[in-house]
Amino acid sequence: MPGQPPVVVITGPTATGKTPLAIELARAFDAEIVSADSMQVFRFMDIGTAKPTVQQRGLAPHHMLDVVNPDVPYSAGRYAEAARALAQRIHSRSRVVLLVGGTGLYIRAFLEGLIEGADVDPDLRAELEREHARALAEQDPERLYRRLQEVDPAAAERLHPNDTRRILRALEICTQLGRPASEVRREHAFSDRPFRVLHLALDLPARVLAARIDARCHAMIEGGLLQEMRELQKLGYGPELRPLQAIGYRHMAPVVAGIDTLANALPAMQRDTRHFARRQRTWLRSEPSALWVDPRKTAQIQERVSDFLGRAPAQSGTAG
Repeated sequence: MPGQPPVVVITGPTATGKTPLAIELARAFDAEIVSADSMQVFRFMDIGTAKPTVQQRGLAPHHMLDVVNPDVPYSAGRYAEAARALAQRIHSRSRVVLLVGGTGLYIRAFLEGLIEGADVDPDLRAELEREHARALAEQDPERLYRRLQEVDPAAAERLHPNDTRRILRALEICTQLGRPASEVRREHAFSDRPFRVLHLALDLPARVLAARIDARCHAMIEGGLLQEMRELQKLGYGPELRPLQAIGYRHMAPVVAGIDTLANALPAMQRDTRHFARRQRTWLRSEPSALWVDPRKTAQIQERVSDFLGRAPAQSGTAG
């Protein structure tokens, strides 16, 4: 709606260049950056999360970085509450909010709200994931999908049997609220939408993105990812913590333990990051509001943002 405060979303698979583009747009449109990355909220995890550097943060205001320690549970609901409060303060300063990151659930929670009472329950999620793992081991990959067909046929009809993430989420909602997820979602309709949104999704040709991912993983290791993992363990944050099971950190843990080598860890990290990028793209393809853009065409992107905001860029500085 015209009277709603504007939010420009910059999302996309990992390594598509979200951070430098966001900094350039922030400088051009007097904006502040609100991170929407589920790993960058954790302190002491800088290299493996591709957190903006000190130099980059000096070019534009950044928020929602280094929020909690790695052993503190953090949810999309908690994120949305804090990030929305930040957005209100940014808008009160007559500045633009740039919501930047690759965590689709965080972005959705910020923009549309969450179903009350159905925040992710780590114990329930772990139980469902264990059950799915058992089903895979028993060569029955559609077991949970069949359960969803029983308890919520309308939700199952909209999902592919291989869409494990959404199947698990639908079963979570059914279990937590005692009602079909499709019914709950229909009533909610994600009607809590306080912002006027330009949703930019960055996309690159597959070969270009794969090369960027491989180079980024190599640069992370060259930049000290192994030492970062050692320091985290010295602080008492073990590899069993959920944040330290993320890509990069879980690859470094065996090297720290002396049971693997960097020579083996690097290609595995590159492979898993490429797979992760594909999952991010799949999530974004389901977002009807996402406008796909080539991050290398910065002039065109800036023009879209200018049209959305209804004003010309304040300056033309680049992110460097």
